Amino acid sequence: MSEIVTAAMVVIGDEILSGRTKDQNIGHLADMMTAVGIDLREVRIVPDDQDAIVEAVNALRSRNTYVFTTGGIGPTHDDITADSIAAAFGVPCDYDPDAYHLLEEHYSRRGIAFSEARKRMARMPKGARHIPNPISVAPGFIIGNVHVMAGVPAIFQAMLDTVIPTLRTGAKLLSVTVPSPLPEGTIGGPLGAVQKAHDQTIIGSYPKYQDGRFWTEIVIRSRSADALEAARGAVEEMLAALAQRD
Repeated sequence: MSEIVTAAMVVIGDEILSGRTKDQNIGHLADMMTAVGIDLREVRIVPDDQDAIVEAVNALRSRNTYVFTTGGIGPTHDDITADSIAAAFGVPCDYDPDAYHLLEEHYSRRGIAFSEARKRMARMPKGARHIPNPISVAPGFIIGNVHVMAGVPAIFQAMLDTVIPTLRTGAKLLSVTVPSPLPEGTIGGPLGAVQKAHDQTIIGSYPKYQDGRFWTEIVIRSRSADALEAARGAVEEMLAALAQRD
């Protein structure tokens, strides 16, 4: 079986936790990871606090193939992600010469002062590599297995598009949905037995309600087409047996 490649995400920002800003990046990352066969295993949302960022990044990078962070690499005083990632890796954070030159030229062409605040966007942990930013120029960066990107959704998505071709990918999860007219309370025990007997699959049940009618969707996922079909058959047999009892 192909290697399982995993990812985790750290969403950084007081504005997310307070509700002032609604996150749009988690769902996009999940969609993109699933599309290329990478399992997004965990997402943490942390405040603009260095200790919280360091703890989350170090915990997640130690047990996942990749970690993605969003937010906190802008020009304001509370954009502390670069310093926090440097602290997590135990390296200095300073102006990256290439990023500095890139931003200096960008603001010069636009006739905008390259202020001390804007210069902050050129700071990176020592040894980091750039993630290009085709929208607003200020780059993200990669250090170890951690990819640090902007929180603005359009910029995050553009950065992610440049990162994905560089990632090691795994076998994609196959998926099939089996509709059930029976509620979760009825199918719960038998469905658990099916899951136990088909350990190469992941089986979930999701209650639905529409037009005054309840039903359940049973979703089966697996990296093996054979295992998927075997589990689908077992679920359908289980539902047929329960229907006969009713």
